Amino acid sequence: MSELGKFVRAHRERIDPASLGLPPGLRRRTPGLRREELALLCGVSVTWVTWLEQGRPVSASAKTIARLAEAMRLTAAERGYLFRLANKVDPEAKTAAPAVSVIDEVSQLLDAIAAPAYALDRQWNAVAWNARAAWLFEDWLGETGEAQRNLLRFMFLQPSARSFVDDWPDRARRLVAEFRAECGKAGEDAPLADLIALLQRESADFARWWRAQEVLAREGGMRGFLHPRQGRLVFRQVTLQLQGWPDLKVTVLLEDEHRDGSLVENIPG
Repeated sequence: MSELGKFVRAHRERIDPASLGLPPGLRRRTPGLRREELALLCGVSVTWVTWLEQGRPVSASAKTIARLAEAMRLTAAERGYLFRLANKVDPEAKTAAPAVSVIDEVSQLLDAIAAPAYALDRQWNAVAWNARAAWLFEDWLGETGEAQRNLLRFMFLQPSARSFVDDWPDRARRLVAEFRAECGKAGEDAPLADLIALLQRESADFARWWRAQEVLAREGGMRGFLHPRQGRLVFRQVTLQLQGWPDLKVTVLLEDEHRDGSLVENIPG
């Protein structure tokens, strides 16, 4: 039996039939819902539920997994786990946006970091950043940056990015591949689809690399920038995922330990 099958069976057997308006019955040999009842609630066949629990290969769309989660009255954590086991993207997670309180907490976290740091949402909009990041990325996160402050818009539509980012063609190409990896099928839905369409329309480079279908994991490593006043700066990039908010990621740029003098001391904030 697969982990997915074990999880579904365990939660099916925990459901009180009375909580769903079903009669308890006199011939129930096991607790919880029968497979027939779960199949009816999900709009699938009994065979499908049986094979799923047995770990046999079955076709399961994201919508079917969502109906399964709803029928079993799963919590948010349980629902997320079910979708990960099924290797599917939760359709409801696409529109989930971090609450204002979450952004406030992330902002406080970034302010406490003695290095340039920023947080990106699902569309790679910067939703929070510290003063050090605003100083470093003044054409993106600073006072001269766009109001929307989207990383891809900055990289491909802001002319200064090409001279600011070391080896712009390679970094930009990799950024497109990393974005595609994170989008998955969600890239077909708004607002991601609208952003992708805009970038393809406004940037021939983005359009060419997007059509290439490259996929890369978002990696750390050394990042170089040509700052208008400080000259060339080198950092080691680290990206962190926030617990409970998989669509929010924090990027921290740690000072190159081999640099002469401390850059951090010269950055406001």
